[in-house]
Amino acid sequence: MKTIMDELEKSQGFMTWLKESVTVKLIFIGGLILVLLIPSLMIQGLINERETRRDEVDKDVSTTWSGSQLVQGPVLVIPYKRQVKEKVDNRETIKEVVENIYILPDALHYKAVINAEKLHRGIFNTAVYNTQVKVWGDFRTELSKLSITPSQLLPAKATLAFSISDLKGLKANPVIISGTQQLQAEPSFNEKGLFANGLMARINLTGADTTAIPFNFTLDLKGSQELSFLHTGKTTDVEVVGNWPTPSFIGRYLPDYRSVTDKGFTARWRMLYFNRPFAQQWAADDTLVSRMQTHDDALFGVKLKLPVDDYQKTMRSSKYGILIILLTFISLFLTEMISKQRIHSFNYVLIGAAMVIYYTLLLSFSEQVGYNLAYLIASVATIALVAVFIASLLKNKKPALLFAIILAIFYAFIYVIIQLEDLALLIGSIALFVIVSILMYFSRKINWDRN
Repeated sequence: MKTIMDELEKSQGFMTWLKESVTVKLIFIGGLILVLLIPSLMIQGLINERETRRDEVDKDVSTTWSGSQLVQGPVLVIPYKRQVKEKVDNRETIKEVVENIYILPDALHYKAVINAEKLHRGIFNTAVYNTQVKVWGDFRTELSKLSITPSQLLPAKATLAFSISDLKGLKANPVIISGTQQLQAEPSFNEKGLFANGLMARINLTGADTTAIPFNFTLDLKGSQELSFLHTGKTTDVEVVGNWPTPSFIGRYLPDYRSVTDKGFTARWRMLYFNRPFAQQWAADDTLVSRMQTHDDALFGVKLKLPVDDYQKTMRSSKYGILIILLTFISLFLTEMISKQRIHSFNYVLIGAAMVIYYTLLLSFSEQVGYNLAYLIASVATIALVAVFIASLLKNKKPALLFAIILAIFYAFIYVIIQLEDLALLIGSIALFVIVSILMYFSRKINWDRN
């Protein structure tokens, strides 16, 4: 009988130790934090899924409205004859072949006026625009550099080649004016051309002064998100004016002048051919302009960015989720130890669940009202829920109020880090140092040796 009583007392003592041991409580909290990593990662996957859905909507709008537009050219193409030697049955013969000379503009000017708007598709927005791009300049030939004589040329078969990246966005057929000629543009699908989605206009240069061939035309376009240009002129001057308040200038060349206000923007570029990856004129090679590397090295333009990327900010906030949960649990544990009022382990689980659900609130509300207001709504709701829950557990409003203030400081700290991208590391490091210092101060009052 005594043995049974001893075993019962030992069992009761062990259970009491499990309930009151600080070490066991800390191990449980650490394990719970690791378990909460799983739903936190699932929420990040949900954010990625919603962002992917947004990108799909952008692509769908581009398909139905018009995609990003890239204006390329024009390039003057002049066929010429040359003689080549070839052997047939061990006999050398001379054959006449026709190839092309490709000449880039000596002076090239673009002037675009963008009228942009938001196109709504469900809860998502996409930037679309209408624009008129005026293009003018002139060509100057230097045949001697290519070792070609004027007698080799076929000027009656010359063409002007240019391109836009999405022909669906062309609202009117361009008319090219060159001297006294008015040239109708037509697709070059069945022609061996320089560009994908190319356009061409046949120009008769018979008797023309090839030292100065002017051109002038207007592209009436619609597109979405981006308007870019290809630097093909010996001197390329570009001016873009738009009503979009948050432009981003993209490509290899930044504008020499820019002005951005709440009502719109103005940007100007002036570029010389010294840093252009194309020759001014060449013969035979019709792929020079479209080769990926050289092509990408000559692109520049403007992107119509939406004012904020709520998904990117929500994702960055969610990556601090475990830090918030860790600091919350530590603060709750210190409150429990200092007030000497025990909080059951299951209540830690419920508070952890509230910390995780916070990010689904942030994501869903940010899609409706924007990130900043969504952050406020989700933070206030979560802080209020946890504070009321702790007050009911401890039967004391004072620790609950203190804990609500601590939690509010944590969320404010994360918000500041999200907003201050360039200073995030510095501010975050200083704040974490202060938090650790405060925790070290309050931890002095805890009896860590208690069983």
